[in-house]
Amino acid sequence: MGSQASAGELLELVRSGRATTRGALQQATGLSRATVGNRLDRLFRAGWLREGAGGPVDSPLGGRPSITLEFDDSHAVVLAADLDTRHARAAVLSLTGELLAEHSGTLVVEDGPETVLGELGRWFGELLEKAGHRADEVCGIGLAVPGPVDSESGRVVQPPIMPGWDGYDIRGRLSRALTEHTGAPAVPVLVDNDANLMAYGEQRSGHPDCSAFVLVKVSTGIGAGVVVGGSIYRGIDGGAGDIGHIRVPEGAEALCRCGSYGCLAALASGGAVARRLAEAGVPAASGSDVRDLLASGHPEAAALAREAGRRVGDVLATVVTLLNPGVLMIAGDLAGTAFLTGVRELLYQRALPRSTAHLDVVTSRLGERAGLIGAGALVVEHLYAPERVEERLTALGV
Repeated sequence: MGSQASAGELLELVRSGRATTRGALQQATGLSRATVGNRLDRLFRAGWLREGAGGPVDSPLGGRPSITLEFDDSHAVVLAADLDTRHARAAVLSLTGELLAEHSGTLVVEDGPETVLGELGRWFGELLEKAGHRADEVCGIGLAVPGPVDSESGRVVQPPIMPGWDGYDIRGRLSRALTEHTGAPAVPVLVDNDANLMAYGEQRSGHPDCSAFVLVKVSTGIGAGVVVGGSIYRGIDGGAGDIGHIRVPEGAEALCRCGSYGCLAALASGGAVARRLAEAGVPAASGSDVRDLLASGHPEAAALAREAGRRVGDVLATVVTLLNPGVLMIAGDLAGTAFLTGVRELLYQRALPRSTAHLDVVTSRLGERAGLIGAGALVVEHLYAPERVEERLTALGV
């Protein structure tokens, strides 16, 4: 930490549980008792820290128990939303990731950003009322979208399944929509790809010790989120994990929504399985229809899902060989037994035993909430990062 540990770095030590008493903070940072006291005072005045119960007595000679410090998650809330192609969910979350109110409903991404983000603003207003929180308690908004995002600008970049969204100022519009519907002051908006945020939510909540984690979302399209060393790995401009557009040899005839032939998504996504079912006379138009058919035990849907799983497993053998993850999680509309069986068959057949020896292939734990929880966590990590804490404390005048 060095001798100049800031208030933000002290907050980080408390939030992560690495140092939760004044004494432990002095030890971890090398700061004097007085300096630690001054920096903690700023965090107390901002309402970001509180004193918990006394901890265990450290000294064998007794003495008073040291007071533990805790992150006070009641001073603000986060809004999060997860857009799919025809459906969305939104929620109010506590700063520690607890869902305080939630809503899901039809929202069609093809209606364009103006309409969709305006509607999300309305949902947020209703959710805040339901959760009993004021609009001025919102510290930020996190949004998951089904396309590649440049995280510097928060704009989607040539998204195959989001017509009309390319380069649009999502952050500005969503912040304005919240203000229009609630009168809230402008807040920071963070936008990321849905598979990235699902991976982030799942890794943090269920696999915090896994240093290389891959989540594959198979719904209308196919995407992967990669979390390495506790951070989302995005590549240089947000394109990492776009495995739905890897070409597969047997797909030469299959036209993908991106305009190319032979993409994995054109053969093995929920959309592709729905198309094949429709051709066979089974009514299905999207990944969520396929999910419903699988849930009801439809044999043809199960057979096609297993075949799709094998195709995805074939590509994942390369992904696993390259990244050597400890956990490979399958999520999204197709993530049931049939699909997972197919993935495992091909993955273990194609990948070197070395790359799968310590690999767990699992399904989602958070289910449909993974993207929301990841989006909320992204906002909190951004706003309470040590360097940003300093700016925010100064802005608060503490």
